[in-house]
Amino acid sequence: DIMKFVDEAKIFVKAGNGGRGCVSFRREKFIPRGGPDGGNGGKGGDVIFVASPSYRTLLHLQYNQHHRAERGGHGEGNNRSGKGGEDIIIAVPVGTVIHDATTGELLADLSEEGQPHIIASGGIGGKGNAHFKSSTYRAPRFAQPGMEGEERTLRLELKLLADVGIIGFPNVGKSTFISRISAAKPKIADYPFTTLVPNLGVVRYGDDSFVVADIPGLIEGAHRGMGLGTRFLKHIERTTVLVHILDISREDSQDPWSDFTAVNNELVSFDSRMVQKPQIIAVNKIDLPATRERLSEISERFRREGLILYPLSAVTGEGVKELLGAVAKALAHNQNAGKFHGRTAEDNPEEY
Repeated sequence: DIMKFVDEAKIFVKAGNGGRGCVSFRREKFIPRGGPDGGNGGKGGDVIFVASPSYRTLLHLQYNQHHRAERGGHGEGNNRSGKGGEDIIIAVPVGTVIHDATTGELLADLSEEGQPHIIASGGIGGKGNAHFKSSTYRAPRFAQPGMEGEERTLRLELKLLADVGIIGFPNVGKSTFISRISAAKPKIADYPFTTLVPNLGVVRYGDDSFVVADIPGLIEGAHRGMGLGTRFLKHIERTTVLVHILDISREDSQDPWSDFTAVNNELVSFDSRMVQKPQIIAVNKIDLPATRERLSEISERFRREGLILYPLSAVTGEGVKELLGAVAKALAHNQNAGKFHGRTAEDNPEEY
């Protein structure tokens, strides 16, 4: 059973309440009316989130959903302040986005390692009666209670931080491809929607390495939540380059161009910025005679649209190196990479 890729968690956090102030009067031998000496309450602990490389998923929070920071100590006589409550620190994977589950407000986007965020602040301690003493008010007999610590129900979402997203219809060979280029060993079978979790693999290419996410198959209507739709579309958002895999070997894939545009329409419907990402288009299963037969005719169709196809076989490894070279180049181009379908500035200068 593959471990579910946990990308969402709901938890409750409560910061510590402030300690209350103390009402006290100094009473010592020979000092009949020593005046007020009640100390202040301590501040309650904060709830702090920090992005840590030790976690890849939000699984640890699925099992532990309540987190409370310590309350502040109460003030005491003799002007002693209460001690501050301990903060509670919750580690989450880099790339976690935190929303308030009730209001939907975005509280933090932890995209950098080690960056701490106070999500719920501890209450301030109440002032003791010593604080209220003045020249006209010599013996105040009251103190403040501590403030309540903030409490919140949070929705945590983890967006995969992959450089390259592999997209395409179900069953075009995305998982086989990722197992070929990286050490990731996804579960592979010959039916649509085998991939229920995004598989992550680290690919070494020359001196570089990049993270590849195999995004489960998109089908038309995914942006409306059909199939495995939107749960995975959000994982493509942060990738830099998309590798779009086509399978032209099947009898029913009469028109790979319409497959190609269908997937791109899903991306646009989900988020119009998605098509700004460079796409490198691969034709998989070149080891099958049916693919070889149709390749030149289909390459020609894509060339008319100004697109280059990279033929490869995820099974035998043919053509994989060339494709990875193109990916590495697009990543190096990175932010100034081509606008759509892996075109680059050189290919089409008037677009820039």
